[in-house]
Amino acid sequence: MSPDQRIGPVRPGAGITLRPSPPQAVHDVRQYRIRQPRDATAGWYRTAEAARLAAEAGCDFGFVNTDAFSAKGKDEVLDLVERRFGKVDHLIYSLAAPRRTDPETGTVHHSVIKPLGAPYEAPALDFSDGSPRVTRVCLEAGTEEEKHSTEQVMGGADWRLWVQALAERGLLGAEFSTVALTYIGSELTSPIYRQGTIGAAKEHLERTAGLLNAGVLAGRGRAMTVVAGAAVTQASSAIPSIALYTTFLRTVLGDGFRTTAQQAAELWDQLLGSTPLVTDAEGRVRLDGWELDPRVQDRVRELWADPRTGLDRSAAGAEWFMGQIRELYGWGLDGVDYDSAVETSVAWPEG
Repeated sequence: MSPDQRIGPVRPGAGITLRPSPPQAVHDVRQYRIRQPRDATAGWYRTAEAARLAAEAGCDFGFVNTDAFSAKGKDEVLDLVERRFGKVDHLIYSLAAPRRTDPETGTVHHSVIKPLGAPYEAPALDFSDGSPRVTRVCLEAGTEEEKHSTEQVMGGADWRLWVQALAERGLLGAEFSTVALTYIGSELTSPIYRQGTIGAAKEHLERTAGLLNAGVLAGRGRAMTVVAGAAVTQASSAIPSIALYTTFLRTVLGDGFRTTAQQAAELWDQLLGSTPLVTDAEGRVRLDGWELDPRVQDRVRELWADPRTGLDRSAAGAEWFMGQIRELYGWGLDGVDYDSAVETSVAWPEG
C-alpha cells in the first residue's frame, strides 16, 4: 500500500469511538505495518491502540464498531452507555461521511462538495508530482437535490436522532449539553465551503441546534454548534482549495496555528466551565478567532492574490501541510521502523 493512497476516516466521539461506514483499507504504522492487501483498516488499528493507551491511563473507554447513522447502531451504543456510564453530561457530535441511509425512510443520501449558484474556479495545491505546485480547480454548481442530500448527510438530521434517543432512554444528565462542530472560514474559500453544499449542511446543523433547544431539550439541556478553526483532517483535505488556503494560513501563523488537539482542549475547558464560554450573536461557540483575526487574513490574502508566488514564499508551510497529511496515515513518524514486520491480526477491543 502506498503512503499516498486516499484512505477513509474514523471519527472519535467523547469516550465512544463510532464508525460512520464499514471499514476501508487503511492502517496506522505507529504500531502495525500491513503486509497483505486485505488486512484491517487504519481505524481498526487506531482503535486497538487507543484502547491500550486508555487502559494504561486508567480511563474507561467504550468502542463500538457500528453504523453510527443507523437505529441499530444507536441502540448498541446507548446499551453500552447505560450499562457502563449512566446518564450523559456532554455529547460532542462530529461525523463526516459520503453517504447516509435515513433510518426512518430507508432513503440513501449522498453528500457532494460543490458550489451553489455558479461554477467555482480557484487555485488549488497539488502534490501528485511529489513536489507542491499550484493548479486550478473547476467545479460545476450543485443542484437543489445535491444540496438537500448533502444536508441530510452532513447536517443536523442524525444529531437530532442521537439526542432524541438519549432522551427516550432517560440518559440525559441534569445539566446535559451537546455540541456539533461547524466551520465558517475565510471568504477566500467561502464559495466552495460556506456558500456551497457543505456550507448549506452546516447551516442545517446550526438550525437543528435551535430546534433541539425549543423541542426535546427545552428545560432539560442545551444544544450549540461550535465554530472550529481550520484543521488538517482527512475530511478537510478532500475539499478543493482548502489545502492551499491552509498552507498559506500556516505560513502566516507558524506555530500559532492551533492544532485540532489544542482546539478540542479549549472546547472542553469551555464546556466544563474552566474558561468562559465564547459565543457569537447566533449563540455559536467560537474557537476560530486565531484564524479570522483581520491581520492574519490580510496576510493570507496577499499570498492568495498571486498563488504561485505565494507558494514559493510558503515552502515551509507546504512541507508542513504534506507532513500533517502523511502523519494522519501513520507515515513520516520519528522512531518508527517502516521495514520491520509486525502482527496484523489484532482483536477489536472488548466493550
